[in-house]
Amino acid sequence: MAQKQSTSSGSGGGGFFSSIALGLSNFGSSVSKSVNGLLGYEGLEVINPEGGTGDAEVEAQKGRWKQEDRDNYWKMMQKYIGSDVTSMVTLPVLIFEPMTMLQRMAELMEYSYLIDLADECKDPHMRLVYAASWFISLYYTIQRTWKPFNSILGETYEMVNHGGITFIAEQVSHHPPMSAAHAENDHFVYDITSKVKTKFLGNSVEIYPLGRTRLTLKTDGVVLDLVPPPTKVNNLIFGRTWIDSPGEMILTNLTTGDKVVLYFQPCGWFGAGRYEVDGYVYNAVEEPKILMTGKWNKSISFQPCDSEGEPLSGTKLEEVWRVADAPENDKFQFTYFGHKVNSFETAPKKLLASDSRLRPDRYALEKGDLSKAGAEKSSLEEKQRAEKKIREAKGHQFKPRWFDLSTEISSTPWGDLEVYHYNGEYAKHRAGIDNSGSVEEIDIGSTEFNPWQYDD
Repeated sequence: MAQKQSTSSGSGGGGFFSSIALGLSNFGSSVSKSVNGLLGYEGLEVINPEGGTGDAEVEAQKGRWKQEDRDNYWKMMQKYIGSDVTSMVTLPVLIFEPMTMLQRMAELMEYSYLIDLADECKDPHMRLVYAASWFISLYYTIQRTWKPFNSILGETYEMVNHGGITFIAEQVSHHPPMSAAHAENDHFVYDITSKVKTKFLGNSVEIYPLGRTRLTLKTDGVVLDLVPPPTKVNNLIFGRTWIDSPGEMILTNLTTGDKVVLYFQPCGWFGAGRYEVDGYVYNAVEEPKILMTGKWNKSISFQPCDSEGEPLSGTKLEEVWRVADAPENDKFQFTYFGHKVNSFETAPKKLLASDSRLRPDRYALEKGDLSKAGAEKSSLEEKQRAEKKIREAKGHQFKPRWFDLSTEISSTPWGDLEVYHYNGEYAKHRAGIDNSGSVEEIDIGSTEFNPWQYDD
């Protein structure tokens, strides 16, 4: 059952969905062992979420890395301990999944029906139950331990054919890496500017979401703001990689002052508390109105409560969201919707050549060719460096196509953020194509990935 939480927290924040692909923060009391018996690895922590007293060296050898890859990577990474490694380290393809950061942002749209329900709901507190459940729903996909590809400057991702939504995301900055996305249907408008700050700890990485999320419900025009918890990836190099995200998630109705405060429990000894979420919907004077409880990898339920946070007599706990069935033994732990995001089923008629689906490294990895994926990844990175040199030599400044850098600075618990606003040009672009009458379909097999189109 939920425990009443404090509603005090830092303001701002919210761009965590693309960044969480790497990892999680505040760590609980799972079994943590130092691999002291291996020469050169003194003090290295290998954390087993299931607990147990097994040999740390045996546990350290588990995971997807081959021993020689693991050893070489550890030697290279030791110098970065304590650093922000957001854009300073080249990672091997063997830890990647065939999806990009921009596509990960789109995975939030799977349970968009919850936002449709929030928009239709007349009860202001139940409205927050639906909205908070929607944000929680992404965490099931976040437990994937594969890393998505970093997006190239100017890269985009488009999605249609799902819930009446039009979704566009764009990589708006390379250093520091920043993404922006806009989604809209008849019920809501969703905007996010995403940026992360990381701290590499040796065998784990902490990620702090310096982002801003705004969700506007169209019926009443209420605006919701999200502050997510930080994130941590454990056993990044040695041992079985796993992800946890303990801390507070705060969703605030900026129009009324109502809010949701949910506490994501840290993983404790023998996995106690792992995945558990508890908290309350509060009114503007911080009185609890509805308790929420569940597991972020399974389901969320709610129940009306009194001013002390106790369930109201005559009410019962009701489920508001449950994770959909997922493919069994999927190599990259994709959901069915994840596969849709990665396919051309959700692509518009005339896909932008800058779209993530067209990336040759992503496609090669999807086909299981790691060698080609690595070569294509290196080639894209080289092209990106070359484009930057040419652009700087000409004195040109990069300008995104679909988002504009505003003068607004958002304050987050982990630092200030420059905010990008959707400029509406993508809607005009799509309308022009849809109304043209004769649309030539892009031949996916022969279309070359080209994110360098921001001067068009």
